[in-house]
Amino acid sequence: MIAPHAPLPAVSIALVDRDRVLLVRRGRAPAKGLYAFPGGRVEDGESLETAVRRELFEETGLSADAVEPVETLLIEREGEGSAFVLNVFRGVHVGGEPVAGDDAETAGWFTLADMAGLPVIPSVLAVARRLLSP
Repeated sequence: MIAPHAPLPAVSIALVDRDRVLLVRRGRAPAKGLYAFPGGRVEDGESLETAVRRELFEETGLSADAVEPVETLLIEREGEGSAFVLNVFRGVHVGGEPVAGDDAETAGWFTLADMAGLPVIPSVLAVARRLLSP
């Protein structure tokens, strides 16, 4: 059993297509209106890879190839007393166009230049820079 104060496991995926990465605009708090990688909480009994594939499909209708972990971050929500261990994965786009679903308000492909003018979560932008820079 996890103690109430222990960080909860979460996942996100940087789905890459050439020089673009898939982002969703969050439709609900706490990140409402911000752009982020598709992702969310890991359900009981789920592996991290299963969770990230599920979240990608729920939020965009897409699937990924070559899914691999790239980073682990501790996300603390000040004032809420909660924290998440965010396991960030990289995946390769296998086709299809994203359709926003679940808590994603919109979903689309963005280059680093596109992201410069968007309200992107800072850790998402940092990971995107590492993955998309030559």
